[in-house]
Parts: sequence; structure tokens; C-alpha cells
Amino acid sequence: MNEKNFSNHIEPGYIKISDNFWNGKLELVRKEVIPYQYEALHDRVPGAEKSYCIENFLKAGEVIKKIKEGKSVPSYPVDKWVYNETNCDKNAFHGWVFQDSDVYKWLEGVAYLLMAYADDNLQKQAEEVIDIICAAQMDNGYLDTLYIINNRDEIFSNLKDHHELYCFGHLAEAATAFYKATGKRKLLDAALKFADLICDTFGENKIKGYPGHEIAEMALVKLFDLTGKKDYLKTALFFINERGKKPYYYDMVLGRETKEDNYHYNQAHKEPRKQTEAVGHAVRAVYLFSAMADIAKRTGDEELYTACLKLFDNIENKKMYITGGIGATVDGEAFSFNYDLPNDLAYSETCASIGLIFFAMRMLEISPDAHFADVIERALYNTVLSSMAEDGKAFFYVNPLEVLPEASHKDSRKYHVKPVRQKWFSCACCPPNLARLITSVGTYCLSENNDMIFIHQYIGGRFTAKNAQVKIESDYLSSGKVKIEINSQKKTGLALRVPSWCKNFSFSKEYKIKNGYAVFEICGSVTVEAIFEIKPKLIKCSNKVRENIGKAAVSYGPFIYCLEEADNGKNLHLLSINKNTDFEIKDGFITADGYKEAESNSVGLYSDYNIDKKDPVKLHFVPYYTWGNRGENEMEVYIRVKE
Repeated sequence: MNEKNFSNHIEPGYIKISDNFWNGKLELVRKEVIPYQYEALHDRVPGAEKSYCIENFLKAGEVIKKIKEGKSVPSYPVDKWVYNETNCDKNAFHGWVFQDSDVYKWLEGVAYLLMAYADDNLQKQAEEVIDIICAAQMDNGYLDTLYIINNRDEIFSNLKDHHELYCFGHLAEAATAFYKATGKRKLLDAALKFADLICDTFGENKIKGYPGHEIAEMALVKLFDLTGKKDYLKTALFFINERGKKPYYYDMVLGRETKEDNYHYNQAHKEPRKQTEAVGHAVRAVYLFSAMADIAKRTGDEELYTACLKLFDNIENKKMYITGGIGATVDGEAFSFNYDLPNDLAYSETCASIGLIFFAMRMLEISPDAHFADVIERALYNTVLSSMAEDGKAFFYVNPLEVLPEASHKDSRKYHVKPVRQKWFSCACCPPNLARLITSVGTYCLSENNDMIFIHQYIGGRFTAKNAQVKIESDYLSSGKVKIEINSQKKTGLALRVPSWCKNFSFSKEYKIKNGYAVFEICGSVTVEAIFEIKPKLIKCSNKVRENIGKAAVSYGPFIYCLEEADNGKNLHLLSINKNTDFEIKDGFITADGYKEAESNSVGLYSDYNIDKKDPVKLHFVPYYTWGNRGENEMEVYIRVKE
């Protein structure tokens, strides 16, 4: 790990996106998604599952008010993962134990928007929400509505399951972003006060516990970067180092002996430095790995970095869907074993792909190798974008690669697979997570160190780096053409990623290839033009993935394509594609030559084997991220290939 190579991304406030594709997505989030989510958090979306989020903060605020007035406050059980009208008192906490985090993620998305757009009404809305949140904080800094409403005596008693540190993490990330966007400290001061309490509570000669759901570690690093307070980095490292030690903290709390490796679900089965395979809850895992990379970068911890490399390699080459989705099984929303990537049972949670992007970007800043940026691109343009409807008012939590609506309705193994996007979720972690990612998409485009400016994603816009002004004009998604204008204040290097999907490319100036980047020496004002040949092609999966033997997926640049019943009729499984087809692309849609196998006409379920008749057909493919916008219908990414 060479510290001289470390780079940092450009802060959102120094980015102005101007891109035909992404401006549309940002406008959708600004005009539809953020206002819609604001209503959902207030339980004002007809027909949607209740959030209870703002309601909980208002209840907690009333509890704090009564405590300050010396009035008695009732207590309620804290023994569940989810609380609703049927299992708890109407005055108690409602929703999932991590419900607070939804509003924090919404606020973070708002903050990124405010960095790009002046919007007094949106800022006023956000500040009103912040007032409600801060009114619910205890005098010692503690801020989690489940325990404030239900039982203050049980605080930090169930770190494994009850997400107080997870909610803190999202509070700190939102507070940091909002402060950078507006200069207003109210939410930041609340987060810092909670962070100080955490640092005073956990560590050597204190509580030697760690979060059940990781993200506090990343958030503490962000607070360290903002304030320079070393206690925050020290506590983040403590959580990493303490995790997985035997006897397990979680066993000791329960008064039982540690007898075997356990807690794979929480990535606490062994010490993170010794982990080589991504296991357990996929979101938790990539949040942990992101924090490990954060800390390795700031401390020069070679052992921690090596663990990150091994874990990233395991995900990228053995556990990641072609769409950038991770987490193959509904059981625990988790990674499965190596090469187990079922298409129709895929969980592939939206939050998991977002977390994978976090992890990849941190690894990219430590070691600028193009394959990290390729993973960001794959997840971003496929799984992440797929999770939002075209109108911004419905969402996927799960992102499968094959859908048969009848199975989603009738097969209990596939109830998690929704054939249409949902208005909201009682467990609504994904929609606000999506909003905060898209509103900060520019931060994944560039990074810089003292010697080099790296361009990782070709999204059009203007970027103000420390050593240069950079302008990207991008037709990357249509023609593969990109123009980079850079005005540098000193002699520096410029590194442009060569995407892994591109075999033929050219640049207007001389270059050298290093770690998947075309590297140029520049000084002053320079323009570099690039052409990445973009054309549809078939992509096969490793034959170690049993589900995809004899099948292929269609790709076009960074996009993976799929078949939908709306274009190709029912029974997509009977279709095959001609290996030697000439693809036609028009308006982003792809047509190819293929065949449709005739439906069996035998009376019985079984018959003697023979070659079934296949009629020539035209196959119509749409970008994966657009599927499910035309009502309930079949969908498939992988298709059989006819040699």
C-alpha cells in the first residue's frame, strides 16, 4: 500500500453535473423522489406501508420534554425487531428497530441536492425535520427513538440486534453532509454529541462491544475527517479490532460460552483482518469492508488493506451478479456460497449494491486500479438504477435477474421477488439510500492526489479539484465519445479509465496504460478526446455458476439488457438467441435474431426425447434498469444460446 498513490474524491459542493443521462435522473430525484419520500416518512402516501419515522421522533420529543419537566414516563418492551399496531401499545415506538435511519438518509440526499441547487423551500423542510430530531435527543447525547420512547434503562443492551449504532452512523453521515451544504451546525452538533457519548462508552476498559449492523465505523471516520478529533478514528478502529474476537461479546452478554464460530450473519464470526470470504448479511458486510478500507487508508494499516483486497476479490469474482447485485439468498439477505448466483431467487438488495459502490470507491482511492471503477459502473447503471421507477414513486428492494409473476405470487420461496415496484416499504432502507447515492453521483467520477487526476466515471460536468479545473463532455452511453478539458495549475498526470467492456479505444494524445487507465502528462490547458467503441455483445458467465450453463446476457457499454414479456410474449424460457446474430440498436433498445421453441403438445408430462421445433423470431431487449415499468410481466436477463 503506497500512501503516495492515495487519492481523494471531489467533494459534492465542487461538482456541477451536466449530462444528458444523469441530469434526468437528478431532476427526477429532486422533483419527485425527495418530495415523495418526505410524504412517505410522514405517513401521507395513500396505499403505502406506514413508515412511523417522523411519528417516532415526535413521540421521543414528548418523552424528553416530560423528563425535563420531572414527569413520569411509561416504559414498554424492547424485545422485537419490528413493532406495529397489533403487537405494542399505541404510545410506544412503531416500525423496525432501525426506523430512525430512513429520515437520516433522506436528509443526506437533501444535503447533496442543496449543494447543487438553491432551494429555500427544501432547506426549510429539512430544517423543520432537524428540529424534530434534535428535540428528541437526551442530555447526554443519546439519540435513538426506540429506547428513548420504550425504555431508557436498556440503552446499549442489545448491540447485536437493535441498531442504535447503525442509526447513529446514518445520523452522522447526514449531519456531515448537511453542514457542508448549508454551514448550519444544529444536526452536526447533535451527531457530535452522540459520537462523544459513544467514544466515552466503548473501548478498552469500557464496554467491549461492537455494532451488529455496521456503518458507525464509516461515520466515525467521516467525523474524524471533518473535525480532526482522534477519538473518532480510535473508536472506529476499536470496533473493527474487537469484532469477532473470542469469546464473542454477543455470547458474553447472553451469559453463554463461545463454543464454535458463529455470527457469520454479522461478519463477527472471526476478526475482520482474518476474513477472506464475504459472508452473512450483504449490506452489513460491504459497510464493514468500506470502513476497513477507510481506516487502512488513514492509518497505513497494511494488514487491514490486504484483508480488503481479498474480500473484494471474493465478491467481484465469485459472488457478484452481472448486474452488480450482491447477496444471492433471501435467507439473511445474505451472500451464499461461491458461485451460487440463482437468477430467479436472487435477493440482490438495492442497499447492498450501494454499499458495494462505497467499498469499491474507497479501494479505488487507495489503489487506482480500473477494476474497482468497473464494479462501481456495473452496480450503478444496472442494479441501483433498476430499483427506482421511471416516475420516481415506486421502488424495488430486491433486484432479481429472472421474474415469473405467477411464481412471485404463489411460491413462498419467491415471495421476496416483486414483479412490480412498490410504493414504499415498512422496512424502507433502500429508497432513501438510493436518493442519497444518486444525488452524490458526481463524487464517484473523479479523484486526485498530488501527482494525478483520475477520471473513473464518464459523467458530464464541471469539477473543481485542488490542482485543476476539469470539464467532461460525455456521449459515453451512446457513441462512446468523451472530451476532457483540463486546466491544471501545475504539471500533473491525467488518468482516464479504459472500461472493461471496451476492446477498441483511441485517445487524441499519447498515453501509457497503467492499471487499466490511460495516463497522460499535462500542464496548463489541455483537451483530451477519447472514443470507446460501444456495441451490443453477448456475455457469458463462468461455468462454475450452474444456473447459466449454455446461456448468455446481452450488454451494451455499461448496461446489461433483458427480455420482457411485453415485447416478446409469454414463456421467455422458450427463447434462444442466435450466437452469430447481428444486433440492431435504436433509441437504446436492442433487436436480435433468435428462436422460440414450440410448447410441448404431448398429453403427458414426459415423452421420448426429440429435438423440439424452433421458429425464427426477433428478440427485443431493453436495458435492465428499465424493466418493470410497463406493468406486471415476465423478465429474464440470461437467454439460451443457439450455436
